[in-house]
Amino acid sequence: MAPFLLARAARMVITVFAVVLITFGLTKLAYQNPGRMLAPENASQQTVDAITKSLRLDDPWYVQLWHYVVRGPEIKGTPTGLLNWPPSLGYSYREQRPVTGLILEKFPVTVSLAVGALVLWIALSVLLGVYAARRPGGFFDTVTSGISYVFLSVPTFVTGVLLLFGLYYQLSLAGFKFFPSGGYVPLTTSPAQWALHLLLPWATLVIAQVGLFQRVVRASVLEVANKDFIRTARAKGLPPRSVYFDHALSAALNPILTLGAIEFAAILGGAIITEQIFGLDGIGRLAVSAANSGDAPVVIGCTLLGAVIFVVATFVIDVITHARSGK
Repeated sequence: MAPFLLARAARMVITVFAVVLITFGLTKLAYQNPGRMLAPENASQQTVDAITKSLRLDDPWYVQLWHYVVRGPEIKGTPTGLLNWPPSLGYSYREQRPVTGLILEKFPVTVSLAVGALVLWIALSVLLGVYAARRPGGFFDTVTSGISYVFLSVPTFVTGVLLLFGLYYQLSLAGFKFFPSGGYVPLTTSPAQWALHLLLPWATLVIAQVGLFQRVVRASVLEVANKDFIRTARAKGLPPRSVYFDHALSAALNPILTLGAIEFAAILGGAIITEQIFGLDGIGRLAVSAANSGDAPVVIGCTLLGAVIFVVATFVIDVITHARSGK
């Protein structure tokens, strides 16, 4: 087990470092003159040069990368190197604040959106997938298969706009103001309002993911449905629900867990669009705003956070599936 854990941990570190290198390089290509982007609209060249020098943007790229990864200069008493303890994601050019603090402020919104959607689409996908596997080719399987293909074909932003138009705008015109137009209410303020404000965003992400995951659950359960231990469970007279949910689903869990970790990363990507549509002030919205304004440290920090969440999720799933396999 120890060699397995060390190998997976090393892969995590290499992946995160590769993300840092690629994202840093892309920001250098995208923002050829960041001083001009950060300066006021009618600023003189002297002002632009002063901004560039104060932020050390005139240093060679490898020097800037060294500062970002190892130990950058202290800005207002805050070290800006990634390998500091606690780690720092740099300093925002626009906000003049640590990137870590900016992300932590937006984190509850994105976590509420992503985790809530994850729970909903896993529960829905498992139910639909297992029941479809009980009678492959039957009416329920055919209907859910068709719905899955439709869901997979519709982009996330189209789903979000349609839900907002149909369930908020049209219902509001008819005098039924059930769904709010957008925004976020913290869970600690009002759990009911927290859930109500996130229902449509959750539905947007669930519709985008449930089609694929439901088909994977169905295929995984069908793969073990004719195994000897399933036949034994049926011969014992166990009810179909117990046979499929307690035995077949448990045996087919490894590929489902693996895909779940990957799909969670896809949810974080879809959250960027969803936050824009529903006015949620989360990390996705922060990243888009930073990208438009040339705030490279915030762009790198948001990307790096997504990469870390993804590699940690896959690491945990790898450990679980390895332990379940008994190796």
